[in-house]
Amino acid sequence: MFEIEALITLLVISAGLSLFNVVFVLVRRKNPSKDFSDLSVRVKTWWGMLIVFSFATLFNPIVSLFALMLLCFFSLKEYFSILKTRKVDRQLFLWAYLSIPIQFYWIYIGWYGMFIVFIPVYVFLFLPLPRILGKGTVGFLRSVSSTQWGLMLMVFGLSHLAFYQIATPEFGANLVLYLVVLTQLHDAVQFLVSVFVGKRKVVPSSNPNITWEGFLIATFVTTGFSYLLYPYLTPLDELFGILSGILISAACFGGSLAVSVLKRDLLIGDEEKTVEVKKSYLTRVDSLAYSAPIFFHVIRYYFDFM
Repeated sequence: MFEIEALITLLVISAGLSLFNVVFVLVRRKNPSKDFSDLSVRVKTWWGMLIVFSFATLFNPIVSLFALMLLCFFSLKEYFSILKTRKVDRQLFLWAYLSIPIQFYWIYIGWYGMFIVFIPVYVFLFLPLPRILGKGTVGFLRSVSSTQWGLMLMVFGLSHLAFYQIATPEFGANLVLYLVVLTQLHDAVQFLVSVFVGKRKVVPSSNPNITWEGFLIATFVTTGFSYLLYPYLTPLDELFGILSGILISAACFGGSLAVSVLKRDLLIGDEEKTVEVKKSYLTRVDSLAYSAPIFFHVIRYYFDFM
């Protein structure tokens, strides 16, 4: 038996996304000289995420667990593809990939204690060993730290999306939907405002599409939508209905900046890969890698239902 409120909410979000899609197509046609590739990739991703979380909300949460595990895998794979690596690093990558199903197994059985320390503690301490035993000492710090940073963002950060439903089966799917909608809304508004009216670039050398005007207006819009959506998608109170929008906006801003600078550092001098990465999973999930864990732990700290 479907929950009528959840179904109505999903239909409203679908209608809103459809409207945005139409507006985006019209704006892109009227401004052929501007680069909308980043936003175009994100719009396609939103539809995919909406379908996944619709199934999770209305049918079986295992669907979203498996889909999110694949998302982590492909995101990590594309992250590794832009690293300047040698043959000796490949064994390190294999161990990193193997950590993904193990991390999601902890989520599946609901072992929060192991979920929260497995990658930041056990995997981090283990990863240097295969690199050392593989007789690789040159470039040791760069390869190990780069792998660890990728695991933190693309696996540990994103895997929080799956733990919402385990931490609170009653509200988990809706909380994820709430988080994803606000995260993607913030990214879209920030991009459009930065492109059309933004003047003060935050980090022009790595991402000229992030401006202070874009961030501030996107935060205002996201907070407004957070206040409108929280009664339908979350058990949060009015104060957190407002604070959640501000928190998610700040997390999105940090995620976009961090991944932008990271990509810039790794891709200096490689224009071909730079073009490819614009269409990659890294571009789609940069904000979620920050907003998912931050929102999760703040809510878990202040509310008993988590």
